Parts: sequence; structure tokens; C-alpha cells
Amino acid sequence: MLWLKWKRWVTDRFLLLLQETSTGLASVQTKSAASPELVSGLVYFSSPSGNTHRFVERLGLPAERIPPRASEPMLKATQPFVLITPTYADGEGRGAVHKQVIRFLNDAANRTLLRGVIASGNRNFGAFFAYAGTIIAAKCNCPCLYKFELAGTDSDIARVRQGLDLFWKQQLSISQ
Repeated sequence: MLWLKWKRWVTDRFLLLLQETSTGLASVQTKSAASPELVSGLVYFSSPSGNTHRFVERLGLPAERIPPRASEPMLKATQPFVLITPTYADGEGRGAVHKQVIRFLNDAANRTLLRGVIASGNRNFGAFFAYAGTIIAAKCNCPCLYKFELAGTDSDIARVRQGLDLFWKQQLSISQ
């Protein structure tokens, strides 16, 4: 019962944050995944475990993946986006944001187009659950829109889909 109340609170908070966010955006378009340029509204990083990749696939929305290896060319954002990232914190919160995500966000052009972050994690880490979202939101001055565990549940997928739809519609109406 407490879990359901918490999930409802998180969903309500997500929708509230989406309604409060008021930065202007250009229209969101899609382009081939083979391009190193981002033209969709979602960017994600996924490790070899593939939890975040499976979550993004289940969303069924166009998304661009941050390359998993530093030897690959880094993605270049050209449109506003929401970042979906896993958390890699130790027991004290260190190392929560993967180095490839840091590398991507260290590019000022990418960072200025970041509109929000969605983070995954493992509840076994307690206070550091989905901590990458908290860190990125604070450092990049954007909202942490949602947190989910591992590869997410069907209800996480539905909430994020609904929230992103509302988010982008609101952002597009602001820019017009």
C-alpha cells in the first residue's frame, strides 16, 4: 500500500514538474539512428546489462544512444532532449553518473539542450537510488522528471510515455 502511494506521488510530481517547466523549444523531429547528430527528443545511455536500453525500447519513442565506449564518436545534440540514464553509485553515492554521460554533458552545446532527466537505479542502494538523476538535475539546472528501478515496469513505461507526451506538447506550445 505504501509503495502504491509513493508511486502515485512520484507520478503526480513528474506531471507537476512537466507543467512547471517553461523553456522554449523548437519542434522535435526524428532522424536515422546511424547519424551522430541527435534530432529526437530522447537521449539515453545504457551499459552492457541493457536495462536502460530495454526500457527505451519499450517506450517505443525515437531515441539516440550515447555510445557505450569512449573510442566511438560522441553524439552531438541539435534539438532539445530529455536524458535517460542509469545510476552507478557505490554505497556512498560516488561514481553515480557514467563517464560517457559526463563526457556527453561536458559538451556545452549538448548541455544547453538538456530539458530534463529520467534516471534508473536499484532500490537496494537506498538514498542513492537513481542518484545520477539527482546529480545531473542539480549540475545542469533541469528537473529530474522520473526515477524507475532497473528496466522499469509496465506502469513506469505508461507514466513516462504520458509524461513525455505532455512535456513536449507543453514545450512546443510555449515556443509558438
